[in-house]
Amino acid sequence: MDWQQIFASRMMRMKASEIRELLKLLDQPDIISFAGGIPDPALFPTAAYRTAMAEALSDATAPTALQYSVSEGYRPLRDWIVQEMARSGVTCTADNILITSGSQQALDYLGKLLLSPGDTALVNWPSYMGALGAFNAYEPRYDRLNGNAGPAEFAAAAAAAGGRVKFAYLSADFGNPTGETLDLAGRQALIDLADDLDIAIIEDNAYQRLRYDGEPVPSILALEIARKGSIENCRTVYCGSFSKSLAPGLRIGWVCAAQDAINRLVLLKQAADLHSATLNQVVTAHVAQSVFEDHVAGLRQTYGRRRDLMLAALDREMPDGVTWTRPQGGMFVWLTLPAQMDGATLLAQALADEKVAFVPGRAFFADGSNGNTIRLSFTLHEAAPMDEGIARLGRAIRNYRAA
Repeated sequence: MDWQQIFASRMMRMKASEIRELLKLLDQPDIISFAGGIPDPALFPTAAYRTAMAEALSDATAPTALQYSVSEGYRPLRDWIVQEMARSGVTCTADNILITSGSQQALDYLGKLLLSPGDTALVNWPSYMGALGAFNAYEPRYDRLNGNAGPAEFAAAAAAAGGRVKFAYLSADFGNPTGETLDLAGRQALIDLADDLDIAIIEDNAYQRLRYDGEPVPSILALEIARKGSIENCRTVYCGSFSKSLAPGLRIGWVCAAQDAINRLVLLKQAADLHSATLNQVVTAHVAQSVFEDHVAGLRQTYGRRRDLMLAALDREMPDGVTWTRPQGGMFVWLTLPAQMDGATLLAQALADEKVAFVPGRAFFADGSNGNTIRLSFTLHEAAPMDEGIARLGRAIRNYRAA
């Protein structure tokens, strides 16, 4: 059968994730990889999960942990998230929380909820490729959020394309891929823009707890609540995740938003998978309640040191004409190469000649532009492999330029 003839038109916009493909390189012992934006498995709170799993499967708890659950999510976990949101200035209740199978599922649901074909999504340039992949299925067009356009220009461009602007999406803290943080004035301006356009804000905050230096900036949702008095008056949808702070394999994320938005997302959840895995939610609640603060403090210490190692190595090894970000947190450093270079071509040569891996930057741009960029992750390596890997990358760049 020729399957191509019956695929929906949306499949033409869906592409394989370059990062998922590059993760296969982690199994090759001679490759030093800065590609996958993944936590160090040596830092997982394994003992706490082992204890939590035993507790979840005890005679008293197993009937709950192994049973169907409500679509909104396991109530003790949602209650813990309410407390976690309160730490950052977001006053809400469990009715404002939906548990999802990772924050990636939340992005898919939000695309389905908000986008009709031809509508406009405002995104950073570059933006998280997983978000672009999630939204692509719903056939939007993209406009550049961090450009110079104002509400009138955005609205006119969207109308000319046969749709309207529906939301602005961004990672405000140490965003993937650049590691950069939107300052307080930028967050306030974004709320103004969203009010003027009457659109939603999707705040993807997977890295918020991984700050290594600098002063914390309130989340966009917290700032909007401070303006408008209640989460029920807010247009910001906050997406959180345990993947970077605890462990990604259980696939537990959440959405925090006004109840009207949550209620609609629950309908999508019921149609998709009924609810996220109950056992995983029970275990995550136990681990979060028992070790979260101490564990995240340890992550900040370790990842902060590794960020410093990468930045120092880049200072030593990068040739003239290469620039990079200096993130205050998160997992990534973003390199801009000389204009004539292409990150994908560099990757092929770097793998063949130097056995070093990274993510080419083009996939992070909605229009496939800016090929002279690459993303590095610093979470997996200590001093020796970090120094060697960046030295290899420097040689690869010099060889590319010489050729």
